[in-house]
Amino acid sequence: MTKVLIKRLDATVPLPTYAKAGDAGADLATRIDFTIKPGERMLVPTGISIALPNGFVALVHPRSGLAIKHGISMVNTPGTVDAGFRGELQVILINHDLTESVSFKKGDRIAQLVIQKVERADFIEVEQLPGSERSSGGFGSTGS
Repeated sequence: MTKVLIKRLDATVPLPTYAKAGDAGADLATRIDFTIKPGERMLVPTGISIALPNGFVALVHPRSGLAIKHGISMVNTPGTVDAGFRGELQVILINHDLTESVSFKKGDRIAQLVIQKVERADFIEVEQLPGSERSSGGFGSTGS
């Protein structure tokens, strides 16, 4: 298990927790009350900062329950938290519902935090790339 140092910026906000054994994502909560209107984007603070070990990344994912029940997702999903970042974790939420606003209370779960190992690449410029079965085929190139 990877140890991640965490600092609460608000003592009343819960630390990230895994809902069930084997879950990949730990729930992140909001440190403020807010309402997000239809079509609105909002930067929501979580009240925590983390220090990841080098070679790791924290990825912030939307919560599927909020998406299906209320149309709430994230604008940049997943959000990337680099190992060197020490600021407050914040989540850019968006309300995709066309008619309903959604309200949250301090401590409500708004996103999930997934910790992963990362591999750094050594980018080597070449004149031509080696061939592959897919070649330059992009969107839709493998069928419908």
